[in-house]
Amino acid sequence: MLPTTATASAPPPPAAGAPASSSGEPHAALLLALGHMRLRELLPCARACRGLRDAVAGDPLLWRRLAVEPPLSHRITDEALLALADRAGGRLRSLHLLGCPRVSDAGLLRVVQRNPGVTELFVPRCTGLTADGLVKIIQFLHECKGNLSRVRLHGICKMTKHHLDVIDSLICRSSQPDVQALYYNHRVHEVLNTDDSRPIDVDVCPLCRNVRLVFDCTRKDCREVKDGWSHCGGCFFCVARCETCGGCIDLEELDETGLACSDFLCMDCWLKLPKCSTCNRPYCERHSNLKENLSSSGQFTCQECTAFATSLKSLGDGD
Repeated sequence: MLPTTATASAPPPPAAGAPASSSGEPHAALLLALGHMRLRELLPCARACRGLRDAVAGDPLLWRRLAVEPPLSHRITDEALLALADRAGGRLRSLHLLGCPRVSDAGLLRVVQRNPGVTELFVPRCTGLTADGLVKIIQFLHECKGNLSRVRLHGICKMTKHHLDVIDSLICRSSQPDVQALYYNHRVHEVLNTDDSRPIDVDVCPLCRNVRLVFDCTRKDCREVKDGWSHCGGCFFCVARCETCGGCIDLEELDETGLACSDFLCMDCWLKLPKCSTCNRPYCERHSNLKENLSSSGQFTCQECTAFATSLKSLGDGD
């Protein structure tokens, strides 16, 4: 994950013969650390003392990159977002909003109108935004001769191929073609994947024709098949994928690789994991913390088997 803010401007060196910092003033090293803090750390820091408050409020470089993440996501409103963006002094470059349902089209438009130089606009799972509104916002940035090069639109409702085509035509692209593959990982749905250099994260699923995250297959045999894309390239709802390796899973594998949790695993990854001593089902790595009665040798009982054994014992005690 990228840090929330840009590097803060260095404070001026103290005058000759003067102390490094006056009594009660924050140390210069702390001021430099402000540029590496996330928003949820930066805001409380500004309330620690007057010196830090002035440093946070008075340095526009700190606010050129703004990322709103949980737990702040559900609290941020149009007015609060505008107030934070205004601290950049019109020089906001990167705006990342992860699951902010209270941000509307009108509120986001006001932010970009005051900051037409935005180059990154990430709004995954911002359910208060609409496809039509985002097209209008990106159109505005394009008309302002901006340099918007990356957008993240996963989870925006009613996004169609027409919306996607319009947005794609307005994005500034590099001279190199975009050939980066996207492999399934549950973290794609939970965090801002800032390592993904593609201009747009979503695409039209070749199977259901909906605009969603479309994943490539990690299996070597699938990648080598000439028309393999038509069989296992698609969104999560159309193609079951292994939680561990991201490869496609056919129906036969799903029947044979039952898990103690709600995720899916391919046979290769299923065989490598320890199993419940009662039902012989493993947990995927993401849910490994749900193991019960874990022994030093690695044996465990899944929650379902533990609950079943507890219910049987209570019935026996009742008799």
